[in-house]
Parts: sequence; structure tokens; C-alpha cells
Amino acid sequence: MNKMINDASYWREFDNNEITHSAAHYLMAIDSLRGRLGYARVTDVAEMLEVSRGAASMSVTQLKKRGWVTEDPNRFLLLTEEGAEKARLVEDNFRILSDFFEKVLGVSKDLAMADACKMEHLMSLETGRRMVWLMRYILSSEKRASEVCEVMKCFEECGGEAAVQDGESVGDGCPAQRKRPCVLNGD
Repeated sequence: MNKMINDASYWREFDNNEITHSAAHYLMAIDSLRGRLGYARVTDVAEMLEVSRGAASMSVTQLKKRGWVTEDPNRFLLLTEEGAEKARLVEDNFRILSDFFEKVLGVSKDLAMADACKMEHLMSLETGRRMVWLMRYILSSEKRASEVCEVMKCFEECGGEAAVQDGESVGDGCPAQRKRPCVLNGD
């Protein structure tokens, strides 16, 4: 196994992420409810996220402690400037990831959305910006988009089995440019 893959300085970064998956969805739920209804209460958030009122209350309390949520005099939930920024970043990351997975990699919309949801709160602003730039570069040219589509057809033809082999990294070259790009298991 490659030492870099199991390097503690990288995998421990997961625990140091500023926002959890759950916190991201609470912030986005509050933002969505305020946009749709003009207000958000803990009971509304609980209903939207399909959790108990008690669970929602405990999570909202943690968001308040982080300074991401406050209440108005009527006890309606409000996102602070920082909370709104976090919600926007996660929503943007979701759109970037799901678009990339679907439009560039060619996975189904459902799979693109499911995978994007798992990763949206983890991706940095810089990585998101670079993915957007890459997507715009690829998709802004019909020729380039077509070439990427053809390369991805090779992946589909070989069932993805030979996409990355033991010890190989992305930097080892494009599978579609190898002499035998669609070979299964080294056959």
C-alpha cells in the first residue's frame, strides 16, 4: 500500500474539517426555510430533515455556540453572516460536484447527487474554484467536450475495471492514450 494514502497528516484532516455533514444540512435547511416561508423554527427544521424535534434542538444549539445561528425576538432561527457563508459554500460545492460527476464523468444524476452530498462539506473553496474552471474549460468547447465524452466511453466499454490498477496513480497517464486502453485486469 502506498504510504501517502495512509499518511496520518492527511486522513486526520477529515476530523479537523470546520463543518460536519450534519451541521451543513441544518444550515442549509434554515436558509431554505427562511427563503421559502420567511421564517424557520426548530420544528420546521426537524420536519424538513426528518429528525426528531429534540435532535434538531440539540443540533441548533451547537450551531448557536459556533456563532452560525441566532434567534430573532420571536424565536425564529436566523443564520449569522458566517453561517450563511458556510451554507452558501456547501450549496455551491454540491452544485459543482454534482455537475462535474454528471456532465464530465458521465455518472447518472442520482449517483452524482448522492456522491456530491457525501463530499460537499469537505471540499475547499480553492478546489471548488479549480473544478469550476476545469468544467468551463472542457464544456466551453464542443470539440473538447466531445473528446472527454469519447475518453469516458472507453471507461464504460471496459467497465471501469482497468481505470486504475494496483500502484497506479492518476499521474501515470490517460488510460485512453495507452496502447491498450480498455484492457480488463491486464489481459
